[in-house]
Amino acid sequence: MKTPPSRSQTHLNAKAIANQARRRLYARQAKPHGGVLFGLGFVGLVGWSVVLPTLLGMAIGIWIDFKFPHQFSWTLALMLAGLSIGCLMAWEWVSQEQQRMAKDQPPDDFPNQEERD
Repeated sequence: MKTPPSRSQTHLNAKAIANQARRRLYARQAKPHGGVLFGLGFVGLVGWSVVLPTLLGMAIGIWIDFKFPHQFSWTLALMLAGLSIGCLMAWEWVSQEQQRMAKDQPPDDFPNQEERD
């Protein structure tokens, strides 16, 4: 036969359920990040922030290779440089958005581990 949960455990379970309900209400009411369309737009923005510098680097590299023939491939070098710059820009945008989303979250009911145990 199971023993009934203690009062402190019941209290913690009730707080966890209340926290989950509060977060759901917050997500429904606030919609701080615009939903699905915002997500799709952000993915497109991140994608283009990588593609455009890469294509620009390739175009400049092709032009340099055409005007000044050399053994060294400027197309490949500038394409990799553009790709690197684009990835760094995308990483920065995603990290800024992640920080903004974390700041917009409601506070947690259990800010430290001692209250849970």
